[in-house]
Amino acid sequence: MRIFCFFLLWSILASSAIAANDTAPLAPGHSALPYRPAAAGSYRLPPIGPAADGEVLSTADKALRLHDLMGDKLVVLSFVYAACSDVNGCPLATQVLHKIGRQLQKQPELAKNLRLLTLSFNPLDTPETMRHYGAAFHAGEFDWQFLTTRDDAALQPILDGYQQSVQKIYDDQGRFTGTFSHLLRVYLIDRNKNIRNIYSVDFLHADTLINDIKTLLAGDSEAAEPPSASDAQLLRPGDDKQGYQQTDYRTRSLALTQRKGQAARLIEFARKPPLGLPKLPQPADNPLTPAKIALGRKMFYDRRLSLNDTFSCAMCHIPEQGFGNNEMATAVGIEGRSVRRNSPTLYNVAYAGLLFHDGRENSLEQQAWGPLLAHNEMANPSIGYVIDKIKTDAAYRTLFAKAFGKGPTMETVGQALASYQRTLNAADSPFDRWYFGKQAKAMPNEAKRGFELFTGKAGCNACHRITPDYALFTDQRRHNTGIGYAEAMQKTPEKQRIQVAPGTFVDVATANLQGVAGEKASDLGYYEISQNPADRWSYKTPTLRNVALSAPYMHNGSLASLADVVRFYNNGGTPNENLSPLIKPLGLTEAEIADLVAFLQALTGSNVETLVSDAFAAPVGDQQ
Repeated sequence: MRIFCFFLLWSILASSAIAANDTAPLAPGHSALPYRPAAAGSYRLPPIGPAADGEVLSTADKALRLHDLMGDKLVVLSFVYAACSDVNGCPLATQVLHKIGRQLQKQPELAKNLRLLTLSFNPLDTPETMRHYGAAFHAGEFDWQFLTTRDDAALQPILDGYQQSVQKIYDDQGRFTGTFSHLLRVYLIDRNKNIRNIYSVDFLHADTLINDIKTLLAGDSEAAEPPSASDAQLLRPGDDKQGYQQTDYRTRSLALTQRKGQAARLIEFARKPPLGLPKLPQPADNPLTPAKIALGRKMFYDRRLSLNDTFSCAMCHIPEQGFGNNEMATAVGIEGRSVRRNSPTLYNVAYAGLLFHDGRENSLEQQAWGPLLAHNEMANPSIGYVIDKIKTDAAYRTLFAKAFGKGPTMETVGQALASYQRTLNAADSPFDRWYFGKQAKAMPNEAKRGFELFTGKAGCNACHRITPDYALFTDQRRHNTGIGYAEAMQKTPEKQRIQVAPGTFVDVATANLQGVAGEKASDLGYYEISQNPADRWSYKTPTLRNVALSAPYMHNGSLASLADVVRFYNNGGTPNENLSPLIKPLGLTEAEIADLVAFLQALTGSNVETLVSDAFAAPVGDQQ
């Protein structure tokens, strides 16, 4: 009777939650998958990191270590609290595990190799509470254990270890309401106590989770030594996801364990820039030194410089993706927060007179603080918060003393990050060797024809400048090309095509996307800074060096390929009252478009592999 009453109570809570949330779509885990999942064993699940340990209580009030319940079987670990009424929260996790339990009853071989663990993050959920909670769902002969903790002191290290953000909710009188704000996460853990997948509300589904379990049981592809990668694979300039729209796409990415780079003498790329670049400009109050570069390099890859220790500069500016991001049109920051604009490449950023897409900053030292403090990027609440966090690290205190003769400050943090970025200079491209080096065969004929178009019929060099001695491929100015105008003025379609896997697309009603995506913020370009109406939708002219590595293109990542970019300009941009007078239809043929693309592809520097290899060798700062 008590079990029935508990189940009835949970059902009432869940029904109420559905009623309260009937304006928001249910998570995918509540219904059938709208696509066919990849076959079990046809993919790999590389280890993400070690599963955290901690002291828990069983439903018999027996003290256990979480790791005591791992190692002999695969484990699916979920976090809940008994009174949760968010239909897309704890009830979703429990329902998905309940569905898995029903499948385990029909597959005894699978059942004997799997353990389900449901841990309450509310210490007020006693062992008896969790026993009744579990009894309402657990039926059949399979291993599903319900756990809690003795108190907050025992719980918090576990939440920290799994990066579970849980906050108590208080009423307007400051009293705890018995409810929590949290992000749903479910973890798949292997026999070596490594996390192999993490499922959020948008990706948690019984069918995909069962497939992942079967994939691990089919052979645990990580048990063997990973295949070695040739230097050419390891150091290739970018994982640009070309062909991802095709069903036969095969990833060219490499596991982190294979990315064993080699540190480079980065200061040499500043002292003697590669062919095609001018002398490096350096501020008088921040001359480059090896100590500053090493410190800035360490900070660039350190996730601890974000609010919750999970996000580094390199997670938006990915070295093997052109120090940008080939996989997202616009950037995503801490906790999946959306950023309005595309991650720009950092190659040759030392020469940029305007920084950020709208050109609102003019020095790397100042620019560095923008992402550190932006709520949707690294989300630190204040300058002092960042500096105090750095000061607590003994290694950083030593490095700052060596580089600057003093500890971290607002000034020295910016100077260190700027110093590393000033060494990311990549040139000596086929174009440079042909144009500046006078090597007749350094560039293919189609690229030579593209150069004639670039400086002639297409008129690209009006903004992307080339001088007799060097080429930065930018005029260091802002222009309205119509891209921003088109995005601001276009009507929202009733349906949007969403790619969910290579070659697999689904048409989703725009209304159904509103529950999983915030309203898209408007973007007026430099007008937001200047407040001059003439600056609406104006953005800086980016360099074209290494442009083949930095897809997708434009400030909003709206153009997927170089051919798309050339066709956009060939059509004369998007007309609007502030359109740059330099933008006009070009009249290029398809053959000429191909030649122009070939020229742009000839702008990739010869030392890109060295810079990527150095990045792979850099330490990745993370919580210990």
